[in-house]
Amino acid sequence: MNIIFISNKSERARKISLTGKHITLFIGVFLLIVLMFALSLNFVSLRYADRIQDPFLRALLVNPQEERHQKIQTHLQDNLNIMASKLGQMQAHLLRLDALGERLAESTGIESRDLLFNELPGQGGAHSAFSSEALTFAEFSHKLHELSDVLEERMDKLSALDSLLRHDRLSKYVLPSEMPIETDWYSSGYGYRLDPFTGKRAFHEGVDFSAEIGTPIKASAGGIVVFSDRHPEYGNMIEIDHGDELISRYAHASKRLVELGQVVLQGQKIAEVGNTGRSTGPHLHFEIRHKDKSLNPSRFLKKTH
Repeated sequence: MNIIFISNKSERARKISLTGKHITLFIGVFLLIVLMFALSLNFVSLRYADRIQDPFLRALLVNPQEERHQKIQTHLQDNLNIMASKLGQMQAHLLRLDALGERLAESTGIESRDLLFNELPGQGGAHSAFSSEALTFAEFSHKLHELSDVLEERMDKLSALDSLLRHDRLSKYVLPSEMPIETDWYSSGYGYRLDPFTGKRAFHEGVDFSAEIGTPIKASAGGIVVFSDRHPEYGNMIEIDHGDELISRYAHASKRLVELGQVVLQGQKIAEVGNTGRSTGPHLHFEIRHKDKSLNPSRFLKKTH
């Protein structure tokens, strides 16, 4: 490329020849100047943003930076709020897990240091600089959600286990297993015997405990009183329903201390030994019936001695 300069003061024209190298150099210098100018503006906008008072310059230099910064801050704050909410839920789950774990450990009698829920488990190991990597925000968020899902799963399983153990413990209190009177001696057992009145072979549907009149009679298990009245053969009689059509019967009492429909607890005093009804002397006649069929009480009762 040739450029010719003509001057009024000189009759001689000047000619400059521009090669491809000159044009490339010119463009490079121009782009470098533009880049330096842009970097200078960016530096000024970041360094002296609070000092720029001119509205035009502030709109030109500062506002775009502030908008980008504000968008980034808003995005980070939204993510932090979501993570904080998730963390709060996980803390609540951990508190419930600790309470459940302590209750389960206490109910099962386990005293292992592995089940100390109020202490952090021990961790450690040598530091490896080669395998250490910082988690990204996305990875951390993913791990947090995974941990939350695991906690919810563990909570469901522990809650189910706790319900089963509670049911098992409750069943022990509604099963007629406690001795109704403080003695281990049966004056008459369950099964066939000679009837004390007729002398003939007859089936005895319960067990008899010989005791003095006034001796306390206790509920063999918790339940609801479904009968508390005078019976022509059993005398003063009480029946307690323990659920699932399981009933315990207490007969020949001298005094009844509970009423129809009353809720009683295992070991609660419900009557006193007597000699009422078809009886040859002071004693307690005790029966356990399921679906109106007699069962052997000795299979249920736990001896006191």
